[in-house]
Amino acid sequence: MFWHLLTVFAATALHFSATGEASECLTDGFPLVRNVSKLPQGSFGIPGLSHSTLAGSVLHGMKEVEVWLQTLAPGARTPIHRHSCEEAFLVLKGSGTLYLTTNMHPEFPGNPHEFRIFSNSTFLVPIDDVHQVWNTNEQEDLQILVIISRPPVKVFTYDDWFMPHTAAKLLFPIFWDAVCFQTPLERDEL
Repeated sequence: MFWHLLTVFAATALHFSATGEASECLTDGFPLVRNVSKLPQGSFGIPGLSHSTLAGSVLHGMKEVEVWLQTLAPGARTPIHRHSCEEAFLVLKGSGTLYLTTNMHPEFPGNPHEFRIFSNSTFLVPIDDVHQVWNTNEQEDLQILVIISRPPVKVFTYDDWFMPHTAAKLLFPIFWDAVCFQTPLERDEL
C-alpha cells in the first residue's frame, strides 16, 4: 500500500520547476478528477488525526475556499483554536462533540457550549469563534468534510479554555500547508 501511494503521489504531484528542483507543491498540473483514497494523508502531530487536503490554496491554487477530509479516531480531538475565516462541516460518519464559544469573553475563550454532532449533520463555525471538535464516540471514527473560507488560514491555538487570547499561539502556515508555503500573502485579517 505504501509503495502504491508513493507511486500515485509521485506521478501526480512531483514536477520539476524551472530550476530543476522537484516539488510536491503545485498550483496546476493535478488531475481534474482524483481518487480521494489515494491522496496523501497525515496526522501532523495530532494523535488520532488523519488529514487530506482535497482542494487547497497552497497545494492546488484555490483562492476562495479550501476543502479537507479529516478522520478522528475514538478519543481524538482537534486543538482548541480560532481563525479569521468561516468554517463549514459535514459529518460523513461517526459522532462526537463540537465545543464552541460564542460571544466569548474579551480576555479568554471561557466555557464552551457543547453540541452533539452525528452522521449526516452539518455545523458552521463563525469567524474567530474558539472551537474544538472531539470524537467522543468510543466505538468508531468520526469523519468530517471541512470547508474553510479565505485560505490560507491563520490559526491561533489555546492550551485550555481560559488561556488569554494574547497568549494564544499562532500557527501560520497551518501544518499541512507548511511544506508548500513560500511567501506571506497580504490579507485583511481580523
